[in-house]
Order: sequence, then C-alpha cells, then structure tokens
Amino acid sequence: MISQDNSILYDFQSPQPNALGWYVLNDGVMGGLSKSKLVLTDEGNGLFTGALSTENNGGFASVKQSFLQKEVSQFDRIHLRVKGDGKSYQFRIKSYEAQQYSYVQKFKTSGEWQTITLYFDQFYPSYRGTILDRPNYDGKLMAEITFLIGNKRDESFALEIERLWLA
Repeated sequence: MISQDNSILYDFQSPQPNALGWYVLNDGVMGGLSKSKLVLTDEGNGLFTGALSTENNGGFASVKQSFLQKEVSQFDRIHLRVKGDGKSYQFRIKSYEAQQYSYVQKFKTSGEWQTITLYFDQFYPSYRGTILDRPNYDGKLMAEITFLIGNKRDESFALEIERLWLA
C-alpha cells in the first residue's frame, strides 16, 4: 500500500488495510519445490521466510506488491530498511504491472538492521534470469516491487522488512 506521503512505498510499522497484500510467487510456477511466506512479526515488521530447493529446475522464491502506477521521476533511489540473514537478495521494480520483465538490483544483507540504498539508474532489465539488451530503469513510473532470493543452492532464508521509501 502506498501512503499519502509519496516517498513511502510501504511501511509495515504503519497501520494499513490489507497489510499483507503482498503476493508470494515461487518457482512452483515452473515445477520447482521452493516454499516461502510473508508474515507479520510481533514487532510489526514483514518477515519473508522460506526454503529454496533446486530440484525440478527450481531455486527461487519471491514476494511482490502491486499498486496503482505511481509517477516517481522526482526521486532517484529507493531505501530498504531490512534485517537479513547474511544472504544476497534481489529487489525488483516494474513500471507497469503487466510488464513481462523486471528491473533488478542485487543487495547483500549483513545479519543486522540495515538501510540499503538502491539507485534507479543501476536497476538492469531482466527476464527469467537473463539480462536484456534494453536500457536500465528510467525512474519514471512504478507499479510493482518485489523481493526475490535465488542463489542457485538449497537453503533456508529470512528477510525482515520494516519499510521501503523513495528519495
């Protein structure tokens, strides 16, 4: 849910209707066996957890939030307030909900609370793991955001999310 403050993309700490309006999408869409979920913690944060399986050509789990298309050209970056498990994740953006490909940027977690800054012009276009010969994200429109993990190994994971905002 996008707040009235245009810079806040999502804040699990603020009371919101349908706070878990995030949609889980795992490799099961391609026959994989990975499992994940997003739940609210006692502290009011989102907790994206699960287990990746590389069986049946699997190996990824994601959680996404779609919203009414938002004009974001007054910003040039997104901040993620997260606490990970030391693993690498991807943050993905789509300009249009029906867009086939995503703009992707990877980030590594430290095991502690972090504020991670991702600049729009560093998001590269990708479709099913293949980098496309297209320009990087232009930072004009946004309609979907996604957290994804897919490190090509069987592993459990946990990413706690407090909030996401634009600057």
